[in-house]
Amino acid sequence: MSEFEEGRRAFASFRVLNGEDSHSERDQLFRNMAKLFSFVSDRCEDEQVAQYDEALCLLAELVEVEARAHVAKILAPLQRAPGTVVVKLANDDIEVARPLLEFSNVLSDDDLIDIIEKHSEAHRLAIAGRATVTERVGEAIVEHGDTASVIKLVRNANAEIGKAALEKLVARATSDAAIAEDLRNRAEIDWKSLRGEIDSVADKVLETLGEVDGRFDPITAGKVNAVVYKRMRNRAGFNAQEWKVAYNQVRALADRKQLDDRALARFARFGYGHHAAAAMAVMLRVGPETVVKWLASQDYAAVTVALRAAGLKPDLFGAIAPTLPWRDLPTEDHQRMVTSRFEALEEEEARNIFELWRAHSFRKRHAASQEDRQAMTA
Repeated sequence: MSEFEEGRRAFASFRVLNGEDSHSERDQLFRNMAKLFSFVSDRCEDEQVAQYDEALCLLAELVEVEARAHVAKILAPLQRAPGTVVVKLANDDIEVARPLLEFSNVLSDDDLIDIIEKHSEAHRLAIAGRATVTERVGEAIVEHGDTASVIKLVRNANAEIGKAALEKLVARATSDAAIAEDLRNRAEIDWKSLRGEIDSVADKVLETLGEVDGRFDPITAGKVNAVVYKRMRNRAGFNAQEWKVAYNQVRALADRKQLDDRALARFARFGYGHHAAAAMAVMLRVGPETVVKWLASQDYAAVTVALRAAGLKPDLFGAIAPTLPWRDLPTEDHQRMVTSRFEALEEEEARNIFELWRAHSFRKRHAASQEDRQAMTA
């Protein structure tokens, strides 16, 4: 069946939104609309995504669990999916939520942490096995999870275990031999010097850990290897995969009308540089390749004007700018320079500069496309 025919089927029965139908019609419309979106998701403008999002959210309230589970499976692998309905289904019963919790890159760390805190152990199990589990998400699982989800997290080689989570894991391992065994097998942990990194309370816990499993020697306990803290210590450097995930998550946040100063402050607080850069692209409606170019060329002037035009206040700018994934980490002199320029620049002036740049850039692209067409017809 062609995409056109799928679309006609998907939108033909919109009377179901007013309740003028049977359950089967609602379910079928819900499934068809999600399937249609999966065909065109990479070509949809933000306004179109918002329309799908609104309709799918409304239908999700009207359909049975089987239909919601079917749609969740369709949306889970998409790089671009309507943000509100994805979060809605991810907070649903586990048979609906599982594929999204396991695979969706649209769910942010904040979304996952909220689900970990509010939902079942089955939800935490699904999250613990994701292809990537960040430190914050891992810490939430250790804090709120039962043994099953904690063990799954520790066994996940792609899960980042930070210092705070490690201390909690060590404490839990004193009374849980299974956690102790799997924790000891983490390849990136050097158990020979853990005492020097963990506080005195956790140090005493480590001595007890030897009583749980006689094969563990507390004398040889050591610190977390530098690999665990690499991301936190060095935020510089652009990573294409991180950028792809961050950009889609930020667009989903914008779908939900939650891309604001509070979101930017969280990005800065937790060192989510790729998310901060993606937010700049989305808020200013510029192509992601433009922002990537600024970062790769260390174009402090462009970023300063862009963030001022976006309406950031000086304190937020000061927090965001150093976390961006620049090619090289800005020096203290660079940070003082850009902060000084930002404070001296009026928001209206920045907007005028930015709009002039945008118009000039559009003319250049338009001229280039005309030259290409003339060359093709010559």
